[in-house]
Amino acid sequence: MSIAARRRMADESLRPALERAQGLYPVDTVATTLGGVRAKVITPKGGIPIRNQHRVLMSLHGGGFLTGAGTLSLLESIPAASLGRIKVVAIDYRQGPEHRFPAATEDVAAVYRELLRSYPARNIGIYGCSAGGVLTGEVVAWIEKKGGSLPGAIGIFCASAAGWNGGDSGSLADALNGEPVSAQYGSPPHPSIDNAVYFSEADFSDPLVEPIRSNAVLARFPPTLIITSTRDIALSPAVYTHTQLVKLGVDAQLHVWEAMVHGFFGIHPELPESREAWDVIVKFFDSRLGT
Repeated sequence: MSIAARRRMADESLRPALERAQGLYPVDTVATTLGGVRAKVITPKGGIPIRNQHRVLMSLHGGGFLTGAGTLSLLESIPAASLGRIKVVAIDYRQGPEHRFPAATEDVAAVYRELLRSYPARNIGIYGCSAGGVLTGEVVAWIEKKGGSLPGAIGIFCASAAGWNGGDSGSLADALNGEPVSAQYGSPPHPSIDNAVYFSEADFSDPLVEPIRSNAVLARFPPTLIITSTRDIALSPAVYTHTQLVKLGVDAQLHVWEAMVHGFFGIHPELPESREAWDVIVKFFDSRLGT
């Protein structure tokens, strides 16, 4: 199957979920380009209140660095914009197989630099789920290395600063979800990410790939919200990331939902647990971002 067909299939499979999300969380969406990168700007119906007019969230979609720029990016942005009454910029970053690391990081950094023209760094939040959660940590490490001003807060969801695979959850998640245990998770192409395409030329000992590799990098992380669930393949890496951040004195929160699957709050917007997760997300950013 071609990558274009795979992306279309992924988008169509989530179309009903997107329709449910749009009914639950009314927003306006406009396609745009920021820093030369395609993006969607999502804003709440009825406008943005004064408190949030100088704040913005950047949303980095999941999809394994292969898919997700269409439907999934909206599913992971619409509730935050609607409930948080804030502008959300969903970024269509470059992915494999057409591109290789660090293309996605460079794209997000380009959008971040563009937003810095209008917003103070402390008023910008960055979050992502799954591949987007991994990318969030990578972007922070990238900004640190380049000597830039870090965002006011970040969210690493369904992922970690050490990929999304590995640990107990990497071996048990399939079984907990009633699925056959996948051989690829027993011996993934990379130790922490089951994607041999986008990361084919990456060095997994480099903190720009896995920030967990450097305490010096982790110690400079901004306030960090980590969200996972007990049936998430990324549970173990997420817990470990939180442990390391707390040990280094970073303002970090970990929230774990019982019996939920990987990325549940995006792909199942109608669940009460999903609403709980989005409430936690918007409250975290509201309390950490500058005003």
